[in-house]
Amino acid sequence: MKAVVGDTVIAESDKDDLIQIEGNWYFPPSSVKTELLTESPTQYHCPWKGDTQYYTVNVDGQQLQDRAWSYPTPIPSSFDRVGKDYSGYVAFWKDVKVVE
Repeated sequence: MKAVVGDTVIAESDKDDLIQIEGNWYFPPSSVKTELLTESPTQYHCPWKGDTQYYTVNVDGQQLQDRAWSYPTPIPSSFDRVGKDYSGYVAFWKDVKVVE
């Protein structure tokens, strides 16, 4: 599967390596082109997953604010609910399309 903006691939991995949480696909950290992401100051705390790190996606001169996020150090009890350790996995929103 791929996370793309236009023709630019932001992340790519086998579907079996992704994790789906609450309708969003989370890509393994090693599959993400981190050079296209910049940490955002936006903060959010999920009561069952923990603190979120948001990212701005930078593609073709566009800065897509808060279109990617991860949980660098999730609440350990959430691993049981998700079924796997998803620390650092990255999900995408809105302008970033996840396609097969």
